[in-house]
This record gives sequence, C-alpha cells and structure tokens, in this order.
Amino acid sequence: MGCNACLEVRIAFVSTEESQVLAIIGQGYVGLPLAMAAVDAGWSVIGVDNFEAKVAQINSGSSPVEDISDSQLQAALAKGAYKATTEFSSVVHASVITICVPTPLDDKREPDLTFLRSAAAGIAPFVSNETLVVSESTSYPGTLRDIIIPIVNAQKPHKSQNVYFASAPERVNPGDPVWNQKNTPRLVGSIDNKSQVRALAFYESICDTAVSVSTPEVAEAAKLLENTFRLVNIALINEFTQLCAASGINVHEVIDAASSKPYGFMPFRPGVGVGGHCIPIDPLYLTWWARQNGRKAEFVESADLINHGMTKYVAERALSLVDSSVTNPKVLILGVAYKPGVGDVRETPVKELRDCLKMQGAEVAWHDPLVPIWEGLKPVELDWKCDVAILATKQPGMQLEQLIARGVQILDCTDSLRRFQGVTSL
Repeated sequence: MGCNACLEVRIAFVSTEESQVLAIIGQGYVGLPLAMAAVDAGWSVIGVDNFEAKVAQINSGSSPVEDISDSQLQAALAKGAYKATTEFSSVVHASVITICVPTPLDDKREPDLTFLRSAAAGIAPFVSNETLVVSESTSYPGTLRDIIIPIVNAQKPHKSQNVYFASAPERVNPGDPVWNQKNTPRLVGSIDNKSQVRALAFYESICDTAVSVSTPEVAEAAKLLENTFRLVNIALINEFTQLCAASGINVHEVIDAASSKPYGFMPFRPGVGVGGHCIPIDPLYLTWWARQNGRKAEFVESADLINHGMTKYVAERALSLVDSSVTNPKVLILGVAYKPGVGDVRETPVKELRDCLKMQGAEVAWHDPLVPIWEGLKPVELDWKCDVAILATKQPGMQLEQLIARGVQILDCTDSLRRFQGVTSL
C-alpha cells in the first residue's frame, strides 16, 4: 500500500459521515501553522478567527506569523484548500474541529479561559454528528472534561448525537527552524476509545508521531510539566548567575564546563527573564490547579518569583555600568521580543525591565528590527545617544558593531558578544 493510500485509510477513520474538512478555531501562532500542515497532508481547512482584520490579512495572502511564509499561505489559498472566516457556522462542514485559542492569565495571574469558553460556545450550535472536537489550547487538567464538553453538549444540535472529544496540547515553538507541526510528536488523550481512535487517526495524518495517553487529563498535565520544567531550570540558572557574578565568575564558562558531562546535566542559559505564550503562563496554570486541589506548588511559585526578580537585577547591573555622576541615565534596550528570530512580544520580560529602569530614574528607548511598534511606540535607531545599552534579545539584522565602535557600554544578556572588548556579560 503506497503512502497516499495509507493516508486515505487513516483519514477515513476520523469520520464516516462528513467529508475530510478540518476547522481550526484561532489563526495565530498555533492555528495557522496547524492549518498549513493539514493542507500539506491533504485536508481542506477552514480557519476561524474573531478578528476581522486578521482574517482579511490572511485571505489576502499575507501571513501574520513568522513560521508561515506568504508564499505558503498563498499556495493554500490558490488551490482552494484553505480559507479564513469569522463565521463559526462554517464548522458545520467539518469532520474535525480543533480549538487553538489563547489561554492567558487574568489580572490576578490566574487562568483566564474566556477565549476557550467562547470558542466552545461558538462551535457548539454547528457541530455535526460524528465530529471530533479537539482542544489544543494549553490549560489545567480537567479543562476538556469539565468545561469544553459540557458547553458543547449543552448547545449542540439534537441530531448531533455522536460528538467525540480529545485533548492534544499544542507544541509550537515560534521561529524554530528544526521542529514543526509535522516532526514534533503530538500527545493525544481522549474521553473514550472511539474518540481516541479518531483523534489518533487525525494526528497521524498530519504528524510523524502521535503519542497515545490514557486520558485527556494526562495530556493536559504533561503540557504543563513540559513548560514548568523549563521555568524552574531557567530560574535555577538565573539565580546561579547572580551568585557567580557576585564572586567574579563567568557563569557561561561554568555552564560550558558543566555541559562537558555526557549525562545528568542539561544546559540552560540566563537572561532577562522568561517570555512568550507558554513558559511564563503554563506553570501558573499548574500552581492554580494545585491550589484548587488543596495543595501548593511551592517550588514552582519560587521559580516564578526568581524569574520575575531577574529584571530588577538586570536593571541594577546595567545602571552600575554608568558613571555615578549621571543622574538620569539614558538606556537603550536592544531587542524587545521575547526570543530571537520573531517579533512576538507576548509576556516579554523586557516590559518589566523597562519599568524597573524608569523607576530608577532612567530614560529608556528600544531597538528591535523585527518589532515595528511596541505599546504604541516606535523603535529608535542605533545611533540614539545612550549611557548604556542592554542586549536583551539578539535579533537578526542588529548592527551592534557600530555601538561597540562608539564605545557604548553594553550589558550582554545573551552571551552573543563575548568576543568583543568593552562588553559586560550577564
């Protein structure tokens, strides 16, 4: 049996009543790459998003995310395999519906499932019989079973007697040139065997590997563990960095030395803090979930505090490089995106860094080739006169040599300028 025949068999198991159409709720950093991966695998895809401007941009062939090129999007649109819409009613044609909406924190730094509840309520009246509904949005264990399923079942059409449910948390790393929707293994946990058969069939049609787990709660908890692991190890190295700096030890040389051990050690690097849509948020879903169950995740809470405290430490280190006679130092922050290679400023630690600097009387400006505007402000050019610069995120296209040539003091939080004289490593 050839590969195309295998694909047809796998897809046929997803639904016996509907055509092979996938509807994806949310067309951002998770939903749009999933859409393109599904198109490549032979699916017809409907991308649903509440934001009319984003939908119009996508349908014009302009990609709003770095991981999907305009040419890739335009090819999918041209062959009629993909379209974006604001209409939830379009999911009536789908045999699989995936929910890929943000799950941020609220003002109390607790789970905010507003978008998730809205997505479930939006699809519910239009879910066809024999449809598989999958939650890819990261949340605490029990979200699928206790929130999404009751909403859908309460509002679904009477004729839609058989609706199947699974959790397959997204594993998207924006800007990663190696790992993508196809080659990253996908965890799949469903509420029953029939749902699991369909969910595995769907993900096996678009991913190289689908890993079956016993329940959706296992899949949901595993996603929280993955990013909590990163949070606590980043916190460890951020705290260790401060200890080394106080004794005049280069922490990066220490990390390099420890990395020579072939087992039992995994290198993490210090930085301004943690940012993005996962690491600063997912562990707090875990700590909240623990509290709901009468427990406390003290270790995770401590790690979160350490990482948030790193911005104050970086601000103080940078200002210590300025001559004491300067009362209102001018500080240039280099890179405001949360990671290199993307223009994504979600949960960027640079926001807290900027605020810490301002609280200490500094005038702050920023430069980032991939961020055209941030919080209503435009970047400055590298010739902006400053007393010290902080390299927070090393973006491609930064011409930092001109700063170094001018003799500007630079606090390097990325360890990418260690070969240059006059640069202080974090």
